[in-house]
Amino acid sequence: MPEAHVNSYYAATLNDTTRYPRLEGTVKADVAVVGGGFSGVATALTMAERGYRVALVEEHRVGWGASGRNGGQMIYGLSGESNLVRQLGEPGRHMLREIRYRGHDIIEERIARYGIECDLVRGWMEAAARSKHMAGIREHYEEMCASGHADHIELVERDGIRDVLGTDAYHGGFIDRRSGHLHPLNLCLGEARAAAGHGAMIFEESPATRIEGGAKPFVETAHGRIEAAHVVIGGGAGHPFQRGPLWGLTLPTGSYIICTAPIDEGLARRLNPQSLAVADSNVVLDYFRMTKDRRMLFGGRCNYTNRDPGDLGKTMKPRLVSVFPELRDVAVDYAWGGRIDIVITRIPAVGRLEPNVYYMQGYCGHGVNATHIAAEIVSDAICGTAEKLDLFEKIRHIPMPVGAAGNYLLALGMLYYRMKDML
Repeated sequence: MPEAHVNSYYAATLNDTTRYPRLEGTVKADVAVVGGGFSGVATALTMAERGYRVALVEEHRVGWGASGRNGGQMIYGLSGESNLVRQLGEPGRHMLREIRYRGHDIIEERIARYGIECDLVRGWMEAAARSKHMAGIREHYEEMCASGHADHIELVERDGIRDVLGTDAYHGGFIDRRSGHLHPLNLCLGEARAAAGHGAMIFEESPATRIEGGAKPFVETAHGRIEAAHVVIGGGAGHPFQRGPLWGLTLPTGSYIICTAPIDEGLARRLNPQSLAVADSNVVLDYFRMTKDRRMLFGGRCNYTNRDPGDLGKTMKPRLVSVFPELRDVAVDYAWGGRIDIVITRIPAVGRLEPNVYYMQGYCGHGVNATHIAAEIVSDAICGTAEKLDLFEKIRHIPMPVGAAGNYLLALGMLYYRMKDML
């Protein structure tokens, strides 16, 4: 039987049940895309909008992976921005100014153009988990103001936290009104539907078994083959495809979310009166937001060894209650987990394996926005404008041992940061 989406709040509230066929036989395209998450689907739609013939293969179902089960936080910029600027200097700083909100623009344009219903709400906050974190938040606020974003950002000090969140857990924070939150699975499915409407061929239950570039690029599955001029690996690639710059680049990490039963409207207004998406300032962070039907969706505390907790609800609920004690007796209706890809530098990896084989992966929690940025950068390169892709290819990443050894090394490193958070 085809593998369904993970049993999550998103799967329970999806609004598109379109199924796509399995790839059978040989099809020809201008661009072959591997992966039916945001990276692949956004690339397929971008290229189809530009008039290219696109074929996409997905191992499971569109939105099956991290794109359809994440926290739904649409956060500006990229992870690892300071590392990017450190490596690339002023060209990197200039690029970040250009692309920081580009993913937001793409998403909002597509929601409007294609009538995608995905519960988009503006407003995101980084909340200071420790008083000492406010110094860095203030500095970042000043940097953002100097970069021309003063009209949509706010600095919240300790005495103002109760005006925006019904908790005493935080010491202030930073609000960005252009960022926000949404239903990621419905967005991904809506973009896939739009791509198909432009003629893109989408195939589910069709895992890629072989990818080649060269003079005659192709993607093979167990039952079919796509012959194309360009190949795009959209999102995390399994070990058979981790060659060249992809070898040891990303490590799969467990990420977990719970979603409560609907809560009273008055309580919802007290806890999150502005319906902000919130992420705390710890390295090993917690994040939360209110859904359209007034459920508290709460996630975080990644597991870097990939040893999943036995009972996600019991594991995550104490973290939620530590922030919002009033939710102690509210039931947890959904609990789910999955894998996200971590890059040691925290900078998304975007580049070329060969002149006509492209990759993008490793968004480290900023995937909703960053995937759409990366998809446009790769699409531009295929169309002949590669300046931004060239900059990303200059970034030096740190490879890690593939498999369990790499995950345990990462776990030790993140334990160090978690201890720093606690202290």
